[in-house]
Amino acid sequence: MIKRLAHVCIGAADLERTEQFYVDLLDMEIAFEFMRGGQRIGFYLRVGGTSFIEVFAERESTKDDRPRLKHFCLEVEDIDALITKLKSQGVDVSGKKLGADNAWQAWITDPNGLRIELMQYTEGSAQFTGEPVILD
Repeated sequence: MIKRLAHVCIGAADLERTEQFYVDLLDMEIAFEFMRGGQRIGFYLRVGGTSFIEVFAERESTKDDRPRLKHFCLEVEDIDALITKLKSQGVDVSGKKLGADNAWQAWITDPNGLRIELMQYTEGSAQFTGEPVILD
């Protein structure tokens, strides 16, 4: 049986800039690094518990037919505090809104163009109630 999402893997055109975004701005920590020939080619970011983001260096010109990740979502404890912190660091953050699932959300984009949803659940969130979510 499935326990939880273990990790998502993203390609990074600039490992250092990607590390700065996730570690310095989102307060994640590097769990371990991937090395090849004495060079760092990637790293694992600890998201919480046993969930991770796997990051590998990738040339921007690399194109293939693999499906691309549309976005991923991070559950946050205090969405208002995080929005304030990110804006103070010059990160473009969407406005906070209550989603159709009754969870607070805001959106950011990482240095590689990957969209990230920031979500803070409420007591009435569909993720807890199981109620259907009606979309316009």
